[in-house]
Parts: sequence; C-alpha cells; structure tokens
Amino acid sequence: MDSISGKSQILFALVFTTRYLDLFTNFISIYNTVMKVVFLLCAYVTVYMIYGKFRKTFDIENDTFRLEFLLVPVIGLSFLENYSFTPLEILWTFSIYLESVAILPQLFMISKTGEAETITAHYLLFLGLYRALYLANWVRRYQTENFYDQIAVVSGVVQTIFYCDFFYLYVTKVLKGKKLSLPMPI
Repeated sequence: MDSISGKSQILFALVFTTRYLDLFTNFISIYNTVMKVVFLLCAYVTVYMIYGKFRKTFDIENDTFRLEFLLVPVIGLSFLENYSFTPLEILWTFSIYLESVAILPQLFMISKTGEAETITAHYLLFLGLYRALYLANWVRRYQTENFYDQIAVVSGVVQTIFYCDFFYLYVTKVLKGKKLSLPMPI
C-alpha cells in the first residue's frame, strides 16, 4: 500500500513557512494575507493529519528518504546564491530551492513500493501541473512586465524535470485506467 509521503509534506510546510515570513514585515492586501495564512494552516494540518490523526494508516516503512540529503545542500546554496544577503531574502531563496526538491521523498517512496494508488497519482499530477503553470506565468510575466527571476525560473525548471518521468507514466498508465506501477529492473 502506498500513501502520501509525510516527509514531502514536512518539506512543503517548511517551504511555505520560510516563504511567507514577509507576513510579519510587508502588508500587501487582506486577500494576500488571508491566502498565505490559509496556505500555512493547510500545510501544517496536513502534516498533523499524517503524523497524528491518521498515523496508523501512514506508511512509515516506505517513507524513508533522508531529509538531510536535501536540506544541507539547499541551505548551503541559499547562502551562496541569493539576491541580497539578508535573513528574509536567504529564507525566501531557501524556500524556492527547497520547493524544487520537496517532492523527492514522495517520488522515492513510490519508487520503493513500485506503484502508486490512483489518488496519489492524481495528487502528483496536480502538483506537477501547478509547477508547470508557474513556468507559464514566468514566461507571461517576462513578455508583459519584462520581469525575470532567475532563481525561481531555474528552480522551477529543475522541479518540472523531476516530474517529467512521472508525467509520462501518468499518461501511459493512469489515463488508460491502469494502476501506476513502475517498471522494475530484471
């Protein structure tokens, strides 16, 4: 049985926590503030549900990705490559870099079990589409505003590349009514 990776959800909660620290320093609008708070609450409620309320159904044996393999390089890169060496900027940069690899524990879990439930496959599809839409947004912003954020674009491309193999399997298996199963080496 597969499930959602709790470790990926912890990383996503960390991504949005570090990205939305500007809630304490910059007021943009009521809508922006409410949406950021709702996003943070949803991320932490998801982590609570996985590790608290539904822990008996959580597949801890297969959710074994070592987070330090992502966190240490991302922290280092955030200090080395950012727009300004200030705490909020480094944390924002950290959130962008971490988001590009936060899905890896989930993909590792699927590769470990060899298959994914249809609902998990749909979840991953929509996470990937979210990132692909971000790429389209960046192209549009560049065309209309002449705005280009190299850190966000490169990180988004990296994340989208991680999803490409999954997209192929989704189209060739799930859309044909089959369970998403990974080809196992002989």
